[in-house]
Amino acid sequence: MASPSDHKATIIDGKAVAQTIRSEIADEVRQLSQKYGKVPGLAVVIVGNRKDSQSYVGMKRKACAEVGIKSIDVDLPEDVPESELISKVHELNANPDVHGILVQLPLPKHINEEKVLTEISLEKDVDGFHPLNIGKLAMKGREPLFQPCTPKGCLELLSRSGISIKGKNAVVVGRSNIVGLPVSLLLLKADATVSIVHSRTPDPERLVREADIIIAAAGQPMMIKGSWIKPGAAVIDVGTNAVDDPSKKSGYRLVGDVDFQEACKVAGYITPVPGGVGPMTVAMLLRNTLDGAKRVIEQ
Repeated sequence: MASPSDHKATIIDGKAVAQTIRSEIADEVRQLSQKYGKVPGLAVVIVGNRKDSQSYVGMKRKACAEVGIKSIDVDLPEDVPESELISKVHELNANPDVHGILVQLPLPKHINEEKVLTEISLEKDVDGFHPLNIGKLAMKGREPLFQPCTPKGCLELLSRSGISIKGKNAVVVGRSNIVGLPVSLLLLKADATVSIVHSRTPDPERLVREADIIIAAAGQPMMIKGSWIKPGAAVIDVGTNAVDDPSKKSGYRLVGDVDFQEACKVAGYITPVPGGVGPMTVAMLLRNTLDGAKRVIEQ
């Protein structure tokens, strides 16, 4: 019998799963175009010039082109007044060729994020961050029009890897509005027993060790050690942290919130960083945009 040290977790290839989903979406976009002469349109709004935001937005726009979704680019300066951003959102709400509106977060300090997100038409809120969509996500027996992309991508990776959620202990590490909170709501909807661990949790390791499913979304590089992980657990690592690495041309490399090398020796399933959750977030955005377009075009 192999010694435990030979154990190797199954790597969940988010890049490959996302590619499968993208080709499914491309087929459906083609069918819409042939049948109705219309294609889904996604408006991607970016304010200012944060490097990470610009790279995310670039990926989103490129992915649209790849599946035949029309991308409407809105680039606004860092110092744009809030009122101007809101009137831009209203303009996109009124444009029938736009089926999804995405405002890239975070917004500059002088802009009230909640106020802007509330202005996005519910039917076009493909990021799923409108307070009403989040509210419905939180309630039993209600469904939002759109689920937030990263959380939806996490659950899609579990289901496409054959990992059942019902009745399992799930621990979410991190409570951000963008990932931690909504992913815990989605897990709850899928009948998991959910705990949320955050910066004020006295003994996070104790809770994480009980988990059958771990969603790591704390933004703390390699915080979750191999010793924290229950043997056979499924680990979804949402973290993307740049750590200095002089051997790389860019001077840094990306690591997750989980110590990948250690975790591989214990976990049953694990997502790599990069190439795990990231590509899924973009695939789910395309899926939401297509679904929003179908609601309008096919009615």
